Amino acid sequence: MSSTSAPFGLRPAFHPSGLDRAQALANGIPSAYATDILKGQPVTYVAGSGVIEPVNSTSDAVAGAFAGVEWTDTTGRRRVSNYWPANTAYQTGSCVAYFYNDENIVYEIQADGSVAQTAVGLDANFTNLAAGSNVTGLSQATLNHTPLATGVQGQVQILDIAPYPDNAWGDNFTIVRVHVAKSQIAAPVPGI
Repeated sequence: MSSTSAPFGLRPAFHPSGLDRAQALANGIPSAYATDILKGQPVTYVAGSGVIEPVNSTSDAVAGAFAGVEWTDTTGRRRVSNYWPANTAYQTGSCVAYFYNDENIVYEIQADGSVAQTAVGLDANFTNLAAGSNVTGLSQATLNHTPLATGVQGQVQILDIAPYPDNAWGDNFTIVRVHVAKSQIAAPVPGI
């Protein structure tokens, strides 16, 4: 599994309470927004606008992971999708964007290379932020396999390895568990 590069973005693994619910943000994406937003893609709140957009760089704080969207198109048909198709127009007031934004959610993400167990507790940033498929609607965002130095703030903190067969520390494309460290919602959590 982790010897092959098959990224899936940020995927919720669990929440300490047992509930990993997505927030429903009314009109959370502007009509005709010109960029795909893919399921599992890290997203951020746009200051002063009440909407979300994909995280664009390693300097961006993270609100959570995109989960899907529904809207009524300009012909009156209700649409539900696991991703936002770029340039889609909708009837005013009909869009609901779903994304996971609880800072306690633990996510799984595939690294863009080999991650050693010594990375546990350290922060890392995302890579391949815009990668993905508008056929499947899935993000292919990955985690930088090289963690940041001790005490340096990154977008996520590495917590553990994802417990899958054929996924081990040091594999070519290790799948790890992380939580958001550079959050727009909670206080920053620098790596140890």
